[in-house]
Amino acid sequence: MRRQLFCAIAATIALSVTGLPARAQEPVTVFAAASLTDAMRALGEAWAARGNPAPRFSFAASSALARQMEQGAPADLFASADEPWMDYVQQRNLIVNETRVSPLANALVLVAPADSRQAPVTIGRDTDIAAMLGANGRIATGDPSNVPVGKYAQAALTWMGQWDALNPRIARADSVRSALLLVERGEAPLGIVYATDAAISRGVKVLGTFPAGSHEPVTYPFALTRRATDNAAARAFFAFATGPEAAETYRRFGFGLRAQ
Repeated sequence: MRRQLFCAIAATIALSVTGLPARAQEPVTVFAAASLTDAMRALGEAWAARGNPAPRFSFAASSALARQMEQGAPADLFASADEPWMDYVQQRNLIVNETRVSPLANALVLVAPADSRQAPVTIGRDTDIAAMLGANGRIATGDPSNVPVGKYAQAALTWMGQWDALNPRIARADSVRSALLLVERGEAPLGIVYATDAAISRGVKVLGTFPAGSHEPVTYPFALTRRATDNAAARAFFAFATGPEAAETYRRFGFGLRAQ
């Protein structure tokens, strides 16, 4: 009788916490921006170490992930590298709106291969990036038409008054990690990436940070998807990944924490 009573109480607690019937734990599927790769993998390991199923991750440009979700790809949690792509899935009723939060921030930096002779610069409107590229060099970043880092880069170069001149010299990558790789390999003498990506790479060095006012703030919105509405495991991982326990992991990988 006591065992039956305990089970009934546990079920009631699960229902009150999630607002929905508890169901057996299953791996949570997380769609996350490429720049979150290392931090999310670390959080996944910490989550699994607690006895939970290891999350399944899909890392790519936020634009690619949002479009996959639109086409029916199964995701329980979406973490975007900008607000517009979260707006995109929200407008299509693909997320649980009330769960949307933007807990993280990042910075935009100019990088060069680690063995480059380029000296660090204080980036301002008078920084001549074309001269730094030389006659034939290209600058690697995400495709400005859809990849968040590329959109931030376009805004920054426009602020500098250099977009029209540099636009034809952009090496358009499908994600920030792909852009980083082009610089690491020396295929591009310069790149514009996030500070966190540059920090984990031994193949590049940071030449300078773009002023905050040169582009929209780099923020990371997270949300549960409609698919995860009745998934207690997804809600629990979402709370973990956006809560205070994950803060030290994000700090360790260089992300800024935003007040919610």
